[in-house]
Amino acid sequence: MPSSPPPAPPDGLRAAAVALLNLSGLGLGYVLVRRWILAAVCWAATAALLLVALPADVDGVPGAAITAYVGFLVLAAVHGAAAGLRTRLVWPGRAPLALLLGVLLLAVPAGGALLYDDAHDEAVEQQLLDRLERADQLVASAGRAPFETAKSDYRTALDTYRDLAVDHPGSRAARNVHDSLTSYYSTVGAAYGHKDYCDAVAPLTYLRTVPRTMPKEELGTLTRWPDDRLATSLYECGSSVLSVGRDGWATNFGALLDTFPQAPQTTKVAPAVEAAVTGAEKNVSGSDPCTAVERLRGLKTQISTLAGSTGGSGDTAGRLTRSADRAGRSAGSGEYSCGVDQYKDGDFAAAQKTMDEFVAANAHDSNRERAKKISIAAVVAQTVPAAGKRLPGTDSGGSISVTVKNDSPDPITVYYTGTVTGSFTLKACGGCKAYPFASSALRGFKPCSDSGRDYPERTISLPTGTVYFVHKPQGRSGATPASDTVKLRSGYIYTECAYSTQTLGSGSLGSGI
Repeated sequence: MPSSPPPAPPDGLRAAAVALLNLSGLGLGYVLVRRWILAAVCWAATAALLLVALPADVDGVPGAAITAYVGFLVLAAVHGAAAGLRTRLVWPGRAPLALLLGVLLLAVPAGGALLYDDAHDEAVEQQLLDRLERADQLVASAGRAPFETAKSDYRTALDTYRDLAVDHPGSRAARNVHDSLTSYYSTVGAAYGHKDYCDAVAPLTYLRTVPRTMPKEELGTLTRWPDDRLATSLYECGSSVLSVGRDGWATNFGALLDTFPQAPQTTKVAPAVEAAVTGAEKNVSGSDPCTAVERLRGLKTQISTLAGSTGGSGDTAGRLTRSADRAGRSAGSGEYSCGVDQYKDGDFAAAQKTMDEFVAANAHDSNRERAKKISIAAVVAQTVPAAGKRLPGTDSGGSISVTVKNDSPDPITVYYTGTVTGSFTLKACGGCKAYPFASSALRGFKPCSDSGRDYPERTISLPTGTVYFVHKPQGRSGATPASDTVKLRSGYIYTECAYSTQTLGSGSLGSGI
């Protein structure tokens, strides 16, 4: 028997049937005309395509592979049509039936393409769900770290949520983005739930920026979620910092008044500030008045800045201004208590400075006159520490006459304290000179003894008891003040003489009764 059927008359339907059967990718056209090698080539080409395409993934089938396969099928159809034009079919015997079979078998590649598209879509969906899950895990992990450390991870996760919502709006992952965002907000703002209000300020402030990048329909009510929590955190943090005397409270209160001027939390700001001023005022009469005074000065500055720069209500601004004024007045009057405390602690230089400032700033204060006395006593005690053993009173005068003369070429200020406290100035002695230090050390040295010289002098009345004198030259820096301690007794008249001594490169003031 011949290996192939004899040529048949040309038949267009048969040629079309073979072509359609080859287009199915199964090589059946070649099978029906006994072209087994070519049929095997078709099978190999289809198998190669399946190896490339399966399993379906996100990337899909490379375009070059599809183009090559389609081109191959077209060539197989054209060649099969040419072969079937004059070749009888093995089966079925009639061309129309074969043509119908070819049309039906076209459903194989078409159905395969549809199934592959479904599988590819599912792969894409799964990849998007995996991205969402990784973003959720990143947020959960970031929630266990401080906010500043975790901020970059939060931003990375938010970028993922935004991409899913905007670039893949119909995906299952996109439909789950809102739930992920709800968890995202809760995690970022977790410090608020733990009542760590100072730690909650930064993350809640950050959450208020999220609506700038996320679609509003994805956020829904989350858009306003941080507002009340941030207002509460700003107040609670500022209030706690203010109550312990640390800095930073004004920044929190300022942010509250500027960002949420109508929030109920803003009505608590002025009372909190007023309470802080009241507490500092009470501390002025406590064990550390100087710290309380510094606290009041700091409060005045901070409250004044807050009142002038915030957007709070007029009532709040007015109350803050009044609190600042009150803090300033209390700091000024509290300087007296501070100076007394410094004096008692033996810090006489600081006490003098504080009392001088108090006297200058409080012209009508009831403690002003005594503050002057304490300042004078502090001057004396810096040279004669024994003079500072007790606070001076405001008494003056006495029954004992003490005359102080100046035998110095410089004007001098005489300070005295003890039974009474005071000071006065004597002008320079005209024609007087500084004594050589060696001369002043000799036995029999008597300053203020020139009967022909008119020494500047002043006589004061003092009570009996110990008096500490200090003479300070004016206009000569570096000169050492002189001091003298005298126990005054009734029935005596005392003369105090101030004079200058000079050594090479230095000078000092001497005194004696």
